[in-house]
Amino acid sequence: MNAMPEFDKNANHAATAPAYLSVHELHAYYGESYIVQGVSFNVHEGEIVALLGRNGAGKTSTLRAIARLDSPEARRGEIWLDHKPLHQMKSHQASVAGIGLVPEDRRIIPGLTVEENLQLAQIVEPVGWSIDRLYDLFPRLGERRKQEGVTLSGGEQQMLAIARALARDIKVLLLDEPYEGLAPVIVQEIEKTLNVIRDQGMTTILVEQNAVAALKLADRALILDTGTLVYDGSAKEVLENEQLRNEYLAI
Repeated sequence: MNAMPEFDKNANHAATAPAYLSVHELHAYYGESYIVQGVSFNVHEGEIVALLGRNGAGKTSTLRAIARLDSPEARRGEIWLDHKPLHQMKSHQASVAGIGLVPEDRRIIPGLTVEENLQLAQIVEPVGWSIDRLYDLFPRLGERRKQEGVTLSGGEQQMLAIARALARDIKVLLLDEPYEGLAPVIVQEIEKTLNVIRDQGMTTILVEQNAVAALKLADRALILDTGTLVYDGSAKEVLENEQLRNEYLAI
């Protein structure tokens, strides 16, 4: 059996800051499969946190549990957002409380233009960024505001999905595989956007198979391995620790 990589898996380099999102002893199941096995971590306001691990490690299940999209019998544990008990909420209540999930499939609504997709997100209070402000953030969307959303390129659809989340007054942005299938130039454009919204105080959890890109963007990294948390610390440390990357990320 290989020796464990030399790092402090319990290190939390932002421990001096108060937790904004707190996940405590999260357990999640998919059918009979025990996917997330007692995971606990904190996320601090204004951070970008990369949630990493091999396929099947429990990353998407963790995001779905935070967003309350799984069934109540499929998970247990506590999740707190800004002192609000998300674990006691249904998905629509968690959304109103400030959780914004951008799923892997983006879920752009057919038959609606770019602008109509954004307007629909603002029907439910509280409203977040104005549509004009979103067009400033994503100029491509402004240029295509009257185009049907599902006819956009993959990268533009990802921009629309992120913009639609920001159109509500969210506190935490959850991104599931935002770079999948996108050209490097589009990935760089989305990274710049995520940096901009971080500078304006947005808290983001990013699940991404492109671990190097995610680590370069993130402040902190969480690594899951077969449903358990094996690392919580600096993203920079993961980039610099070859043994850690090989052990848990295969890079």
